[in-house]
Amino acid sequence: MNAPIRPGLRALALALPLWLAGCEYLGIESPEQLAAQREADGRAIGAGCRHAARSVEACYELNKRADRAAIFAGWKEMHEYMAENKIEPVPPPPPAPVQAEDSTEEDEAPAKKSAAGTGERVATRQPR
Repeated sequence: MNAPIRPGLRALALALPLWLAGCEYLGIESPEQLAAQREADGRAIGAGCRHAARSVEACYELNKRADRAAIFAGWKEMHEYMAENKIEPVPPPPPAPVQAEDSTEEDEAPAKKSAAGTGERVATRQPR
């Protein structure tokens, strides 16, 4: 009862391993490649934080989704590199100040315009 394999199935069985080996050319990343990319990203984040004079804890807070061990490794490598080459940290620029809008007439004007087209009444402040 040894039935011969059809020629088409034989060709498919021989071509399948070659076809699967070509998956990396399609841009499909393996779990090992994804882990290596995540590790490299974490190290780059850590190195950037150290160069920007941020503490490791602040770096963890700013990058919650990154791998903490990779951040620390990158931070430590950059710390050693900066100490060896006598490189000073470059602090990040201060956050831009938020300008407070204290104009009440400008705030009321858009409400008047939007209500004017709908027929709604808008209450306005009267000077006392």
